Amino acid sequence: MSGLDHRSRARALYQARATRVPIAPFTDDDPAMGMADGYAIQRDLVGMLLDDGDRVIGYKAGLTSVPMQRLFGVDTPDYGPVLASTLYADGDRVPREAFIAPKVEAEIVFRLGSRLAGPGVTLETARAAIADVMAGLEIVDSRIADWRIRLADTIADLASNGALVLGDRAVPARDVDPRLIGMVFSRNDEVVATGAGAAALGDPVAVVAWLANTLGEHGVALEPGHLILTGALHAAVPMNPGDRFVAEFDRLGSVAVQA
Repeated sequence: MSGLDHRSRARALYQARATRVPIAPFTDDDPAMGMADGYAIQRDLVGMLLDDGDRVIGYKAGLTSVPMQRLFGVDTPDYGPVLASTLYADGDRVPREAFIAPKVEAEIVFRLGSRLAGPGVTLETARAAIADVMAGLEIVDSRIADWRIRLADTIADLASNGALVLGDRAVPARDVDPRLIGMVFSRNDEVVATGAGAAALGDPVAVVAWLANTLGEHGVALEPGHLILTGALHAAVPMNPGDRFVAEFDRLGSVAVQA
C-alpha cells in the first residue's frame, strides 16, 4: 500500500472521529491489509491529531488476552496512543454522544517513573521503571461501522481507543503484585464481570516490556509520566446513555464513570 493510500485512510478516520459518522472497514476493499499497513495509517492519523494540538500521554495495549488473540487470529497484542484530550477523572460524566459505539473495559494502569527504550527491555527492567499502579476504565470505540473490524482496521483506528477514566489512588508499584489484583465490574449496580491482573499477558508488567520493545523498533520510547493501559480484564460492555460503570480493584480502590 502506498503512502498516499495510508494518508487518505488516516484522513477518513480523522473525519469519522470529528463527525461521529463511522466508515466501512478498510479490509473490505483490501483484505490483504496487514499490521504494518494498520500502523502506518495510525501514525498518519496521530500526526493529524497532534497537529490539532493534542499530545500523547501514554499508550494502550489491546489483544492482551489469549481469547482475544484467538478471535483475531494473532499471537501478539496491538497498541495505540493515549491522547491528553481523552483523559477523564474518577467519577466524571463522559457523554455517550461523544462516541460512535462505545464499550467499557476495566484495566490496570501503570504510570512510569523512568524512561524505557527498547529493544532489550526485560520484565525486570520494566518492573523497575513503573512508579505507580492505578485503577482504570477504558472506553473503547470504533470509527469502523458496527465494529466490523479486522486486525488492520482496529490498529489503524488507534487500537479502538476512545477514552481513559483514571482512578485517583496511586499505589507504589513495589507494594503490589499486579498479577494478583482482583477486579469486580458493575453497570448500574449490577455485577457484569470479574477479572484479575494475570489476564493481561499473564502479568501486566509483561505488557509494558512488550510495548517498550515494540515501540523501540520505530525509535519511540516510553517516557516518565506515561500512562500504560495494560489490557481488558474481561469482555467489553456496551455503554448506553445514563449508564454508570464502577470497577472495584483489590488494593487499588474503585474507579467510576457516568455516561
